[in-house]
Amino acid sequence: MQAVKVYNLRDVDELVFFDITATPNQRRPDFEQIEELTRECFMPMTVGGGVRTIDDIECLLQAGADKVAINTAAVEQPSLLREGAARFGRQCIVACLDVCRRDEDWEVVTHCGRQPAGRSVVECAKSMEADGVGEIILTSIDQDGTMEGYDLALIKTVAQAVRIPVVASGGAGSYQHMVEAVAQSGAAAVAAASMFHFTEQTPKEAKLRMGEQGIPVRAIMA
Repeated sequence: MQAVKVYNLRDVDELVFFDITATPNQRRPDFEQIEELTRECFMPMTVGGGVRTIDDIECLLQAGADKVAINTAAVEQPSLLREGAARFGRQCIVACLDVCRRDEDWEVVTHCGRQPAGRSVVECAKSMEADGVGEIILTSIDQDGTMEGYDLALIKTVAQAVRIPVVASGGAGSYQHMVEAVAQSGAAAVAAASMFHFTEQTPKEAKLRMGEQGIPVRAIMA
């Protein structure tokens, strides 16, 4: 809860909240917790973790989520994406693609990166776009938490394969990493956690640096 209050003041465009233990533990989302968080969150909020049914999506939206992120079920139950997009609009249905490098390609993984899906990232991304998702959050499991930079080749490969926005995730450690993900690889946006939690870098400064490189950013509060 305190983290949400902090980010309210730090020029963050959107907050992404994932319950990474829900699917491995076969739990539904904690709707009460999400409702408490969204009451304190004064920016758009994307929520994921444990989403497996249309009822889960509806309850999260009713709890205040602006978008619902679907990971494992997006791979295993494509009908959920189609029905979700048809009922609630594709703008609030987000596919989370977690991937690991396999030789010269990338394989999609599910269950918080623990289970290989046996599908390539491009094939999966195109399929999910066709099923109606409005956005893809693309996470490199290999880079996640390293703060050594995004997997630029991965981002570029997926961004060129689909027409919907691709949000780069996994590996951000500096403002330059963010600039590269957008300017060089075609990401529509970038997500970061560790660099804001464990360094003195800030979302406001990130926007300033990206703006200096000619990347459009939302207005920065005075």
